[in-house]
Amino acid sequence: MFKQMTVQQIKAWISEQTELSEEILGQLQADERVGVQRLLRAYQRQQLRKQQEQERLEKMWKYEKIGWEQGFQAIAGIDEAGRGPLAGPVVAAAVILPPDFDATGLDDSKRLSSREREELRERIEKEAVAVGIGMVDVAYIDQHNILQATYQAMRIAIQSLPVPADYLLVDAVKIPGISLPQQGIIKGDQLSHSIAAASIVAKTVRDQWMIDAANTYPQYGFDKHMGYGTPEHLAALAKWGASPIHRQSFAPVRDLMKQEPSANEVG
Repeated sequence: MFKQMTVQQIKAWISEQTELSEEILGQLQADERVGVQRLLRAYQRQQLRKQQEQERLEKMWKYEKIGWEQGFQAIAGIDEAGRGPLAGPVVAAAVILPPDFDATGLDDSKRLSSREREELRERIEKEAVAVGIGMVDVAYIDQHNILQATYQAMRIAIQSLPVPADYLLVDAVKIPGISLPQQGIIKGDQLSHSIAAASIVAKTVRDQWMIDAANTYPQYGFDKHMGYGTPEHLAALAKWGASPIHRQSFAPVRDLMKQEPSANEVG
């Protein structure tokens, strides 16, 4: 089949195939041309990556399957975004996925590009059984501390689910003040599709909030660093002082406010 074809023609043909049969693989293996052997090895590497990704995706249903086998029907994954930044709210999301949800590409939100997160969020919001959002502002964070604010955001997200959850899978923590059965999973956004979906929703919701905040406070560059303590952000803090959405209980902001008035307040 391939003897009369050039290496480039074979490459184009392979690119159009979903999967190569054993017979075709044997023919390629028998072709002694260096270029054909390179194509064969590239195809084999690609297939190995696909297999590994399928195995990863299957493993990430582990905790949901355990819950379903125990009779739970509305298993919500819970995760947050924004515990570390110096500004802006902490946001949590609760997501209930159906068992037949297409999890292709689903992963910890930090491993994905902003475009990938937005595309996945669109799919999640379209196909999920339910999505709930919880947002807690800077005033609450400064009054109660970031951990308590995170718990509160998670409780709000759970309460805002249009379909009540009967079991919770939570990234890293257990939420106090919740009567539902729950399981905290370390690195849950890498081990559970429901938590990964919540991670993506929480991250994209919070990022959009910070992008909108950049329109009100353009001097800080919130649309670039999302409130995290980057050198750019710290330099803006030193120059302009703290904005109303900065967390005054966080050390870099608190320490700045103890110093002399900032440049924009002098004169």
